[in-house]
Amino acid sequence: MNAFIWLFDTVVQLFIYVLIASAVLSWLVAFNVVNVRNPIVAQIGEVLYRITEPVLRPIRNLLPNLGGIDISPIILILLLLFASRLLHEFVPTQTAVYTR
Repeated sequence: MNAFIWLFDTVVQLFIYVLIASAVLSWLVAFNVVNVRNPIVAQIGEVLYRITEPVLRPIRNLLPNLGGIDISPIILILLLLFASRLLHEFVPTQTAVYTR
């Protein structure tokens, strides 16, 4: 069971990094720091959008209109960290005890 917990934690951490990268890229595009006409930037943006949007869309639908401020990545990060902590609380860790 420890391997499952490790895998879940690793996937959660990687997805949090992807969410942060997506948010930073959206800020850079909004402030015209990077140009979306650049093929590399457009490709990175498309990949990040396709990975994060299916998970963020239901959260955005539940939130009220905040006037252009999107807090759905923050809420999702908090939910992922909560799920990770919850898994650690309720799944007992096994220690290897060998008796002969």
